[in-house]
Amino acid sequence: QVQLVESGGGLVQAGGSLRLSCAASGGTFSSYVMGWFRQTPGKEHEFVTAINRKGGRTYYADSVKGRFTISRDNAKNTVYLQMNSLKPEDSAVYYCAADQDIAYINDILRVGSKYNYWGQGTQVTVSS
Repeated sequence: QVQLVESGGGLVQAGGSLRLSCAASGGTFSSYVMGWFRQTPGKEHEFVTAINRKGGRTYYADSVKGRFTISRDNAKNTVYLQMNSLKPEDSAVYYCAADQDIAYINDILRVGSKYNYWGQGTQVTVSS
C-alpha cells in the first residue's frame, strides 16, 4: 500500500509558475500509474493529467495542455507537476493519485474512482 504526500502549492500571480511534487512511500512506485486531480469547493475531483508506470506516456486534460507538464522519477519515488502560465481558474486543491491496476486508457485515467490511493492535497491559489 502506497502513501502519497504532495507539496509545492502556494499563492502565485496569474502567468506565474509552480512545481508540485508528490512523494510516495510504502510501495513499489514504478508499478503505479500516477495522476493529478484538482478540486474546488462544491465540485468533484477534476482530472488534470496522468503518467504511465515508466514515464514514457502522458495524458492531459484540454484545460491544461501546453501549460502543465507531468513527470516522474522512479528512483526518487516522486511524481511532479510543473505548472506554467497559471490562470485564476487553475486555483484548487491539487491531489496526486496512484493505482497499480488501472488500465492506461484515457477514458479510464480521467476517472478519479479508478485510483485507489490519494494524497492529502496541496492548495494552489492564482491571483489575477
